[in-house]
Amino acid sequence: MKKMLSYSGLVTKIRAMQSNLLTDDQYRELAEISSVPLAVAYLKQRPAYSQIWASLDENDLHRGQIEKLLINAVYNDFARLYRFANMEQRKFLDLYFKRYEVSLLKNCLNKIFDHREVDLDLSMFKSFFDRHSELDISLLAASGSIEEFIANLKGTEYYEPLNHLREIESPTLFDYETALDLYYFRVIWKIKDKIFSGTDLEQVRAGYGNKFDMLNLQWIHRSRKFYNMSSADIYALIIPIHYKLKKEEIAALVEAENDTAFEDILSKTYYGKHYEMLSPDTIEDMYIYIMKHILTKESRRDPYSVASMYHYLYFKDHEIRRLTVALECIRYSISPETTVQHIFKF
Repeated sequence: MKKMLSYSGLVTKIRAMQSNLLTDDQYRELAEISSVPLAVAYLKQRPAYSQIWASLDENDLHRGQIEKLLINAVYNDFARLYRFANMEQRKFLDLYFKRYEVSLLKNCLNKIFDHREVDLDLSMFKSFFDRHSELDISLLAASGSIEEFIANLKGTEYYEPLNHLREIESPTLFDYETALDLYYFRVIWKIKDKIFSGTDLEQVRAGYGNKFDMLNLQWIHRSRKFYNMSSADIYALIIPIHYKLKKEEIAALVEAENDTAFEDILSKTYYGKHYEMLSPDTIEDMYIYIMKHILTKESRRDPYSVASMYHYLYFKDHEIRRLTVALECIRYSISPETTVQHIFKF
């Protein structure tokens, strides 16, 4: 009862915000629109975007501005939940927030490795990060080299994982992004038992545990099929966390002598047994399906818990990915039917 009372206000807020997520029919309507300005005008009529985009003229917005506005919509929703949450509930939000920090750091790294004079304007996000982060995003965005970027991270938790890469010869953008991801995943798994207990701990473990397992399956499959990587190189990419996917099963998948053997091993894992549609060719799509299925199930089973926050933020993130894809399809005059197919992959 105490937990229900603690979460009742937040859950009411989440349900109100959830009702503003776009429906499948609205995505189909969006796919029928003939230009990006008209698509933005359509979104401005939706409750989730009407207030924060009200003063904008859709005819003056370029591609980069629209992408930043979409990302800012995610940050805006996160901030609304954060303001409404109590100190206990903010523990999960603080943990979830790290994904936004990692995403921003990757944007900065992409600018550096692009070797072009790119103005990475993060001013729209500055006030948000000033409230929730120790990162100086203005300083990071202005970094002109990887050495300067890492130096500007000194004093933050991200300095050591990236500085460590200086020990290897000519690290690539992929190396830096992988180091950030692996650090982020390890931190989540390490501290979850310290800040959560009971049902909340179970749900955090289920949400992130399934995520890490499915990401490992994706990366093993991609590494084998598209990059022909050695076993040693594949092991270096694997998240060192095991939930339903056993350590020996990961080793067997990495070492499988051919595609047939890989598929046979996959079918005998927990995921292969519980999701009959899972196969090497469907791993990418099944990752999204399984995460949505698990988070929806957990939030329905116990709505007065961290599952309600995780569920909403996950689906909001996916709405932004869908909208980004939809707008790109409209920009390049892709047919409505094909646009819908691309949208619903997410």
